[in-house]
Amino acid sequence: MGDSLTTASDTLTRRFVPRLRQPSRQWRHRPEPRNALPALALFASLRLTGVILAALWSLHLGKHPRTVLGLEWDGHWYWHISQYGYGMIIHSPGGHSVYNDLAFFPLFPGLIQAVSKVLPIGPINAALLVAWSAALIAAWGVYAVGELLHTRRVGIILVVLWALQPHAIILTMAYTESLMTAFAAWALYAVLTRHWLAAGTLAVLAGLCRPNGIAVAAAVVIGAVAHLWQLRRAGEPTAPRAWAAAALAPLGWLGYIGWVGLRTHSPLGYLRVQSLWGSRFDFGHYTAHMIKHLIIGHDTLVAYVTAAIVLGSLLLFVFCVVNKMPAPLLAYCAALVVITVGGTHFFTSKPRFLLPAFPLLLPLALHLARSRLRTLVVLLAAMAGVSLFYGTYLVTVSHATP
Repeated sequence: MGDSLTTASDTLTRRFVPRLRQPSRQWRHRPEPRNALPALALFASLRLTGVILAALWSLHLGKHPRTVLGLEWDGHWYWHISQYGYGMIIHSPGGHSVYNDLAFFPLFPGLIQAVSKVLPIGPINAALLVAWSAALIAAWGVYAVGELLHTRRVGIILVVLWALQPHAIILTMAYTESLMTAFAAWALYAVLTRHWLAAGTLAVLAGLCRPNGIAVAAAVVIGAVAHLWQLRRAGEPTAPRAWAAAALAPLGWLGYIGWVGLRTHSPLGYLRVQSLWGSRFDFGHYTAHMIKHLIIGHDTLVAYVTAAIVLGSLLLFVFCVVNKMPAPLLAYCAALVVITVGGTHFFTSKPRFLLPAFPLLLPLALHLARSRLRTLVVLLAAMAGVSLFYGTYLVTVSHATP
């Protein structure tokens, strides 16, 4: 009887708990571009289809596709910073909010300016070129993490799932999510393979992209501390590069926050700028209020999709914890989820804030990797239809801020 229970337990463990590569294999792993080609081809095909649909519907509505993808919402702020630097302040009607461009981190507009100086394509096209290039690099990094931790099949499915998120159209707009995810994915890969200086440098760059770029620094710090603790317990020499990575990782984010503090003459200047936009941290009270409102009241399709994505992300995070995902990935996802759920205002933008949290999709990728090919194709095709339709609706019809 005991042997039968042990056998059953082992079977369940093999089936439902992800099996990671042996640590030595992880450290020796090298990302092969040719292995990632199917994942990149699928990603490019899906996102190109999304761009074409959005462009066609934009033309149908009398809008220029480049304006929709490159200048709508935050895209206009990044364009203005790239052309004129910081200093634009807009007061909302009624004076309830003050929109200050110091809320936007500098790396993306800096890259727009650099590319538009090198290539005579104009700043809007330069912004789209940076975003699209970063999206491909990010997809490669997402694949590399999935393959490293599991198998090539899991890596490919993980990329496809990431490309089919309802808000994935954002990855091909003049927004910073694709750039941050590119740095984040490769930083996580560097942590898992113990390339500490690369991990720290990539975390610095991610911290210069977006406010939630601090999540990458958290992952690097947790990974370095865990590695140093293992060395200490094993009685092995310490790793100076791990110490350096932990010290280096938050400097990009802290550097910009400090610069805003100097510019506003207050150490809490950046928090003040965000609060004037209506963005504060209230430990999830605003998010809970909005979900309650959706249950007892009525709102737009985008609001309901947002609530589903937020709640789904919380559930996926629980699965990641149960499946014993590596600590750096858990720290990264936890930081993104906490920042997203705990923040106020811009409720319909919350799925965009979660776009870089691709490790949350690993439990789904693992489950789908065990499915038959026909089942997998049918399911992903259905998801593609929903994602492409919703993405087009989001940026061309909906008036919600993505």
